[in-house]
Amino acid sequence: MQAELPTQMHGSFDDTAHVPPRFGSATRFIRYHVSRWSWQFAAILILVLGAAGCAVGSQYVLKLLVDAMAGPRDLSRGLIGVLALFLACMAGESASWRLLGWMVCRTTVGIGVELRLDLFHCLSGQSIGYFAENLAGSLGQRITGTAGNFGALTNTVVWRTLPPTIDVLGAIIIFATIDGFMSVGLGVSVLAVTAGLIAFGQRGKPLHGVYSGEAAQTSGDLVDTISNMWTVKAFSARRREWQRHEIRFRQEAEAQRRSWNFLEKTRALHDVALLIMAGTMVSWAVVLWSRGHATSGDVVIVFTLTFRILHSSKDLALSLVDMAQYIGFIDDTLAVIGQARAVHDEPDAASLVCSGGEIEFRGVSFGYGQRRRALRSIDLVIPAGQKVGIVGPSGAGKSTLTHLIQRLHDVTEGEILIDGQPIAAVRQDSLRAALAVVPQEISLLHRSVMENIRFARPSASDEEVHAAARAANCDLFIQGLPRGYDTIVGERGAKLSGGQRQRVGIARAFLKDAPIVILDEATSALDTESEMKVQRTLTRLLRGRTVVAVAHRLSTLSDFDRILVVDEGRIVEDGTAEELLRRAGVFARMWRLQAEGLSADDLINAA
Repeated sequence: MQAELPTQMHGSFDDTAHVPPRFGSATRFIRYHVSRWSWQFAAILILVLGAAGCAVGSQYVLKLLVDAMAGPRDLSRGLIGVLALFLACMAGESASWRLLGWMVCRTTVGIGVELRLDLFHCLSGQSIGYFAENLAGSLGQRITGTAGNFGALTNTVVWRTLPPTIDVLGAIIIFATIDGFMSVGLGVSVLAVTAGLIAFGQRGKPLHGVYSGEAAQTSGDLVDTISNMWTVKAFSARRREWQRHEIRFRQEAEAQRRSWNFLEKTRALHDVALLIMAGTMVSWAVVLWSRGHATSGDVVIVFTLTFRILHSSKDLALSLVDMAQYIGFIDDTLAVIGQARAVHDEPDAASLVCSGGEIEFRGVSFGYGQRRRALRSIDLVIPAGQKVGIVGPSGAGKSTLTHLIQRLHDVTEGEILIDGQPIAAVRQDSLRAALAVVPQEISLLHRSVMENIRFARPSASDEEVHAAARAANCDLFIQGLPRGYDTIVGERGAKLSGGQRQRVGIARAFLKDAPIVILDEATSALDTESEMKVQRTLTRLLRGRTVVAVAHRLSTLSDFDRILVVDEGRIVEDGTAEELLRRAGVFARMWRLQAEGLSADDLINAA
């Protein structure tokens, strides 16, 4: 039977905390999700009790049947009643297990969806710097693996931990009817063996954690190599990468071997302990029978329950070790995904109200970690509707300015305001809703061209998407693709050229229709003719919007209201292109160098 999924997973998309409280530890994380499905887990517990109870009960009824058959050989009403009770216990056990299977399926599948959404929610709230430090493949494997381990943990508890526990409790109760000391002896033995295995199993937790970490890192590293296969081939690095992955795979295998061998040691200790316990219980029952203190049925039930416990407690002991392994994996994942967010919303953060799009920097300084500062004491006001270009040498801090406006990082000192509202005090999603950004390197989703453009505004009609594509001068090349707008662009847009990806990115920005537009080398991958067409369209469509554009080609800023020259983290020049050329400063020198470069090209072409 197909499991039903809840229509609403969480209702808790909260970005106001550094990390949601439930991400503190694996135990807290598990307890949180179990509490959200409390009635399903309560039903599972009842069904396990019913199924295991019927199983133990059938063993006791078997004792009654043996004792009844020890008398006269006739089908008495009592014997028939005992036989009917035995069959009823078997039917009840079977029905309970089948219902349990359906309930566990429904719960595990549903909670797996919720759990992955929860982890993705936490992951997507991390800063851009976090994703630069962690492999995408490793993060994805951790999310998927954690859902799988949570499901495995649930199944282990339901099928391999609770039933043996109930078997032991039932056996203790039944043994008490035969001999009180035997009951106490069984209980003490099981507690001692279980406690010893748990204590021994805890020593293996670091080994399991190391293995899960190695597995995630190796998987992420492999995905990284596969996604950069062009680079591998271009630099004849296939053998080098094979050798590098061989080392990684062997490191992972060694970690797995240590974890696995520890489990085998646990199994061996468990087998020895249970052999001693089983031998003692069976011998005890035979001695009682020989002295006339136990019936044949008592001996039979001691035999059957002892061997049932012998097999089921092996599952119990191994499940406890497996549970430690699953929890270790979840702990490892939470330690990575549940890191404190470098950029987070305050609890009382309001939504940004963007009335015009004025941007103001007040004494802003910023540095990446312990490195030198990328920006120093920036004071800047960009009035609403003004088009501002940013130029300067490589590494001067141009892109950092645009990143801070998007709040991809928090400033080290000072503050940034939009329409008088500090962006650190508003919700990040509301801030970015007011921005349309075209970065230098466009990253597209592995979806159709239509979906990639419409990603900016999901409610947009097909005609609006087509209009944005025409404005970005990409409608013609899209029409020439195998399936037009329905063509899948490949991972990160790999099926398109750099210029095509950039035009799709520009179309996406046009479609968003935001009051503030940020262009970071937005036309750098275009040929001259396409760039001129897009620039004319940009000039028309961006009229009345606040535009901040980082540009390498100074000619693209000729129609801008204002140009800022950034050098070594400071704004060293500010004015129109004509004013900056007259000052004969940094901008004029850059303009002259580019002009000379064009002249040299012309001379070469002419020759």
